[in-house]
Amino acid sequence: MSFISVLNAIENIYVTGNRINNVIAIVLMCLVVHRIVFFIIGMFTTRKFKPSKKQHKYGILIAARNEEKVIGNLLDSINNQDYPKDLLRVFVVADNSTDKTYDVAEEKGAIVYNRKDTEHQTKGYALEFLVDKISKDFGIEEFDGYFVFDADNLLESNYINKMNDAFDEGCKIITSYRNSKNFDENWISASYGLHWIRSARVNHRARSVLHLATNIQGTGFLIANEVIKDGWHYTSLTEDRALTADAVLQGYEITYQDEAIFYDEQPTNLNIALRQRLRWSRGHLEAFAEMGFFLFLNIFFGKLITRKKWNKENKKHNSFKDRIVEGIRHRFAAFDTLVQLLPLAFINLVRWIIFSLIIFSIYSKVYGISGANLVNSSLIQIFINPVTIDVSPGLFALLMSLVLSVWWKLVSRLLSYLGNMFMAIYVFIIEKRRIKKISILKKIWFIITWPMFDLIGIYTTYVAIFKKVSWKPIPHNSNITINDLKSSK
Repeated sequence: MSFISVLNAIENIYVTGNRINNVIAIVLMCLVVHRIVFFIIGMFTTRKFKPSKKQHKYGILIAARNEEKVIGNLLDSINNQDYPKDLLRVFVVADNSTDKTYDVAEEKGAIVYNRKDTEHQTKGYALEFLVDKISKDFGIEEFDGYFVFDADNLLESNYINKMNDAFDEGCKIITSYRNSKNFDENWISASYGLHWIRSARVNHRARSVLHLATNIQGTGFLIANEVIKDGWHYTSLTEDRALTADAVLQGYEITYQDEAIFYDEQPTNLNIALRQRLRWSRGHLEAFAEMGFFLFLNIFFGKLITRKKWNKENKKHNSFKDRIVEGIRHRFAAFDTLVQLLPLAFINLVRWIIFSLIIFSIYSKVYGISGANLVNSSLIQIFINPVTIDVSPGLFALLMSLVLSVWWKLVSRLLSYLGNMFMAIYVFIIEKRRIKKISILKKIWFIITWPMFDLIGIYTTYVAIFKKVSWKPIPHNSNITINDLKSSK
């Protein structure tokens, strides 16, 4: 084989790799392009609910481990709800607690169960234990629905009333507006606070309007008793993602009540935040591995392929048109949930290594910033003119390809960073009435630092692929009450 034929073979590899990479980039962009529509819808509207005709009976589930400093304030905010007290029953599991969590919760009127199990550590196991106890002592059907809260949460006085409006309208799984007790404490807590509000704007509002399935986010949600009639079986590192995916597979909508506001305490320590984000990343990967295949099947086969039998009541539709519409809704919800679980950060890293650092390095006669190198960081990259360098194949070509590839990765990260800064500005403006009063200098600092939240999520995903992650509790120490939050707005 001549030297020229070798060069031609190398060039063919490059050209083929370039085309494959372009196709993959386009496919990945198509998977998430519907989120632009979600964002636009969320800018202008959210689902509204009429005042309820019936006040339902609810059980309130709280998993608490060494939460004596905060659980009393949560229970006070529950006891102060403008909702009939005889229709609410609070259940607390003191999960491997060594402090006075049990005593404080009992003094505030909760029914408290002690759990001692150091082998099964996640919050999901604590909720599984609590639901089993309620099923045995009361019966799951004793309550129409169940709220799930963390011990550090606080509820506005009309929270349960507003959630009841959505439940009475027939919604089976409902999440709510998540605000922060300590939004302004430092840049880490502010980053979490901005993240939760962004989720409401970008994710929850549009999916609720379109009757799809938004994602449960750990706490502050309500589920009908039928969802857990066979027990709580979501015990992974991120039980909320598992619950979301399983609910979609069963055909449920997951809606959002924008008027129901609760607060939680955000981490302020970087090490704790990194530990939590690593757990999230690992849990999302596990949820994808467990549920991804079934979600994929549901896209094509709908409710014919479900992990659990679709209940007979929901099979009954008034017309053929209703069945068609419901089929489309369910399939798109499965697709949307699958895309949420896809480890896109890892997929793009692999794509970058294979194409930019390997295939594109062996032939760099025409190399630069082009459509082939688009990463899903920002649509603005499409409008940047290509930059090419003519070099001969060899070590220098490989080196230049590596340098340009890394350089473009940094550029794409910078563009993404700037884009997120504008998102923070948008959140501060559009949600100014719900966010605590913050000085302009602090807002500027939080806007500059907030994009670090998404960057941390990307790199913890890389680590989570290879690192074994265990569940550890997040400490809560805030003495802030619901009355403190009202006066701070």
